[in-house]
Amino acid sequence: MIMCEVMMHSASRRIVPAVFIAVVLAVPAAAQEFSAGEPIGALNEAGVWQPMSDNVTVYGSFHFTESCTFDPDKNLILAMNAGNRVEANDDDGFVSLINPDGSVHTPKWIGATRDGLELHDPLGSAIGDGVLYTVDSGYVRLFDLATGRPQRSIPVPDSTLLNGIAVADDGTIYASNTRPTGQLWKVTAGGEVSLFADGAPLESPNGVAIDQEGNIVVVNIGNNAVITYDPNGSVIRTEHAVEGGNDGVVVTADGTKYVSSVRYGSVSRISPGQEAEIIASGIPSAASMCYDSTQNQLVIPLNPNYALAFVRINSQD
Repeated sequence: MIMCEVMMHSASRRIVPAVFIAVVLAVPAAAQEFSAGEPIGALNEAGVWQPMSDNVTVYGSFHFTESCTFDPDKNLILAMNAGNRVEANDDDGFVSLINPDGSVHTPKWIGATRDGLELHDPLGSAIGDGVLYTVDSGYVRLFDLATGRPQRSIPVPDSTLLNGIAVADDGTIYASNTRPTGQLWKVTAGGEVSLFADGAPLESPNGVAIDQEGNIVVVNIGNNAVITYDPNGSVIRTEHAVEGGNDGVVVTADGTKYVSSVRYGSVSRISPGQEAEIIASGIPSAASMCYDSTQNQLVIPLNPNYALAFVRINSQD
């Protein structure tokens, strides 16, 4: 606090009482540590936190969920929420934990507070080797999968709209750039960024996955192509979903590919060596889905509908 003394004199040189003006200087608050959110519950009248009782089920906790990923160790779905999507730097993205039946486990696991966190509009997501990866406003962000604590943020300086993401076994990250130019970016485990693929056959690329041989599978919004690159960047296979406008892609252990169409609301299945077939339809804004390997189901975010769809899969679909 600064004290300023002002003394005023009249013509008779009488001194009036001094006036002290207090000026309070703004001092920034100390940065707070990151803390993850707790499973759903509430404070009771005594001020004690009460976990939600077993006879209550809550659904929801989504806000423009673009993607999800499944954590088999926790048996939970991680839903990436893009916040209000109003300002470019609104920093209000969050991650929800969802039970396999669609009920809420933790409304805001990452994003319960903004302390020690930067997350704006997370889009694609993936997990690998104990890490949650997401693309967010020109960055690839890494979080500890056990605690939710932020680890690293890697800028991709020449990207314009990072969207889908997949992670290879060696920690190499592949991220799609949807528009205005279709690209696929590569980020090594050490954080080195390079352009992996640029232009055709990419046409507004979106979802990215890694197959059992370590190849990179990409789907386009602009058409129905399902493109497989080898790790050297060569196209080794092109397949086709039944419909175009595709957003998400999943490759299961037997090599079957599932593709979700955000424009036309269908899920195509491409079994090895076979033509694509539709196994689910009428799903509004079917975005970047994930595969729940424990319950054997696809989980599909519905973008502006603030919901998740669940599709059980088997050989008889």
